[in-house]
Amino acid sequence: MIYFDNSATTKMSEGALARLNEVALYHFGNPSSLHKVGLDAEKLLSASREVIAKSLGIQRMSRGEIIFTSGGTESNNIAILGSAFAKKRRGNEKILATMGEHASVEAPLNYLESLGYTVLRVPTKGGALDFDFIRQNSSGVILATFMHVNNETGALYDVKTAFEIVKENSPEAILHTDCVQSYLKVKFTKKSLGADLISISGHKVNGPKGIGALYISPEIIKQKKLSPLFLGGGQEAGLRSGTENLYSACAFAKAVEEHLASFSQNEEMATLREYIASGLEKIEGVRVNRPAVCAPHIVNVTVKGIRSETLLHFLSSKDIYVSSGSACASNAQKKKSIALLGFGLSDDDIDSSIRISLCKDNTKDEADALFSAIKEATEKLVRR
Repeated sequence: MIYFDNSATTKMSEGALARLNEVALYHFGNPSSLHKVGLDAEKLLSASREVIAKSLGIQRMSRGEIIFTSGGTESNNIAILGSAFAKKRRGNEKILATMGEHASVEAPLNYLESLGYTVLRVPTKGGALDFDFIRQNSSGVILATFMHVNNETGALYDVKTAFEIVKENSPEAILHTDCVQSYLKVKFTKKSLGADLISISGHKVNGPKGIGALYISPEIIKQKKLSPLFLGGGQEAGLRSGTENLYSACAFAKAVEEHLASFSQNEEMATLREYIASGLEKIEGVRVNRPAVCAPHIVNVTVKGIRSETLLHFLSSKDIYVSSGSACASNAQKKKSIALLGFGLSDDDIDSSIRISLCKDNTKDEADALFSAIKEATEKLVRR
């Protein structure tokens, strides 16, 4: 099997799996319980939280600065809806987002629009943020949510500069970035991003599914600018009630430790990404959709005249697995990709585009097999 769909999910590492099983078998207490078994569980949860904090450049963590969630979708919903509902609004409040955000950002934004909020989408032509658009529309902004890496194009956005522009005209604005696709692929800290809120997910970095985290700046906590979405026992500093997913949190932390220890391998992954992009460009009828600045693990390509789903199934028959869009939208009604539309692709090109996403285990031999399969597809498949 050749797996080139790591932006959808990654295989859990052996270390993370071993950690999950160990905690589940021997440290099964409820972290909220006051007896010895519960206190042991709480210590493990705190230690895992410290690992996530340090991965974001936080040396001394404040209470509530890192909260565990069920994944990127919940982190994004808490960040966006929690920010919008934290204060009484006058109505017609403005929110900025990029064109082509992940569904877990776009859906909450659509909901807020239905309540009367104004949401403006920043153009992302060629995979770059339109700073002029941000300057012209950054007054009166209560929330700016800009994804760090686009999950379909691999575009790496300069969110730091974008946030600085927003703050110039709206000092009270809350700044959120979805880092699910950039976390442990691109070097950053909470300071280098300039964000108040940062969403990350475990299963994108060889951890288990069903676990993620949200960074919340101490200023946001102090000023009570974030409301919980549901109420209960007050776990996670009162912002995410419910018994904590201890096993997965510990496995997530183990996966993070492994990534931090091998971060230099991301350079090798970037080299392989360029090898794949250059190799595909040599095949007639194939165009690589190169962003202005790209993440090291995503290649988006258009194979002229062949529908993406047709090509995906052809590659699957060769035991090669890629994506024709965001996995989180695969069960939804088929729509044109806003991310690719914003990038500048035509409707026909969007219908003929696939995403290849890498991990550290992918090889040049696998890339060569992909070249051969796509070349065969361009010769055999009936074009539209």
